[in-house]
Amino acid sequence: MKELADYEKLLDQVVADEPTLEHWLFDEKKAEVIFVLEGNDEVGFALFFHNFSTFLGRAGLYLEDLYVKPEYRGKGYGKSLIEKLASIAVERGCGRFEWWCLDRNKPSIDFYLSLGAEPMKDWTVYRITGKTLQNLAAASKDSAK
Repeated sequence: MKELADYEKLLDQVVADEPTLEHWLFDEKKAEVIFVLEGNDEVGFALFFHNFSTFLGRAGLYLEDLYVKPEYRGKGYGKSLIEKLASIAVERGCGRFEWWCLDRNKPSIDFYLSLGAEPMKDWTVYRITGKTLQNLAAASKDSAK
């Protein structure tokens, strides 16, 4: 995970540690992970979870992270992970399979386009985290009184 964050130039944003990941992935089961092994070596992973589309009236599969170590790229591992996730989405009756990609990550964008993925137009991602998230939650409690 830290290798992925470093690759995306976001290493300074990583606060998750092994106990935290173990809790949310394995105890709470809020996401799933598929690992790719070459022999006994872990060479990549895909972390995903379900979202929901009110328009489709069904769950979707959301890929949070896809990573293959640089020395193992070009061997088909990334494509195998995407194919496996597509298979899981179909088996589970999902209406779509989607993910985000950094605009500056041209190798990944080219890879996704080669698979037939289409970039979303007219949509902007919004995020609330940290203190802003805490303040909004507190405001909700205050307005419920």
